Amino acid sequence: MPSPFATAPSSLLQRLQPWQPPGKPMSLDDIDPGAKPFSLGDKARDKAAVEELAVELDALQNLFYADKRYKLLVVLQGTDTSGKDGTIRGVFGRMSALGVHAVGWKAPTETERAHDYLWRIHQQVPQAGDITVFNRSHYEDVLVPVVNGWITPEQHQQRLAHINDFERMLSETGTIVLKFLLHIGKDEQRERLQERLDDPAKHWKFSMGDIDARKQWADYRRAYNTLISATHTPWAPWTIVPADSKTHRNLMIATVLRAVLQNLDLRYPAGDPALAHVTVA
Repeated sequence: MPSPFATAPSSLLQRLQPWQPPGKPMSLDDIDPGAKPFSLGDKARDKAAVEELAVELDALQNLFYADKRYKLLVVLQGTDTSGKDGTIRGVFGRMSALGVHAVGWKAPTETERAHDYLWRIHQQVPQAGDITVFNRSHYEDVLVPVVNGWITPEQHQQRLAHINDFERMLSETGTIVLKFLLHIGKDEQRERLQERLDDPAKHWKFSMGDIDARKQWADYRRAYNTLISATHTPWAPWTIVPADSKTHRNLMIATVLRAVLQNLDLRYPAGDPALAHVTVA
């Protein structure tokens, strides 16, 4: 099961290395959410680069869809207001709706709760030629229940093992799995939540549950530290994206995505020789 970054340029791997979990327990408190490791120097240049990357990604996605040898699952995970919606708009918004699907995960329905917790997830993974973007993901099942004490420590460890096995199965059957943790600071989250409260047009994005979850910030941080350390694997690696800057967040993810797609040796299907002499009257 090769890593999605196995054939990536060494220059990219060197830039990514500080933003991927070490081979030991980690703490998000040690990682600066305001860092801009992929920045070109100022916001205007970064924004222009994101636009250029969006055009390139559109062409690569068209080729990916035609090639149909691969499937790509992109997991966007992060706290409330970390920018999952904005990433989908900024990075994937130019791509064709034919082959790109965004799935937003919320609390499970009664039917979903009647099955194992990965049942609903498996139904939404991409088919050949498709790119599926998860806005939140199966990792909610090792966050919310853990923080609120709904599962035992033993069940927590079982779920982490289940997720590793599930993602390995996806990888072994042709799905490339990229996981991005959108890492924002507590002060940045406060500003973004307040912005939603101050703007009536954004009230639909606000929930009192966001305030409740914010009170559990430290508990969620510990749960994230555990899951990232436990599920950063060669077949489904995590990349921690400093996301206080929305523009930098998009630039970093788009850069990584372009490198992964470029290194797949994508190609259009072979032409049909029978059509060589066909003309349209």
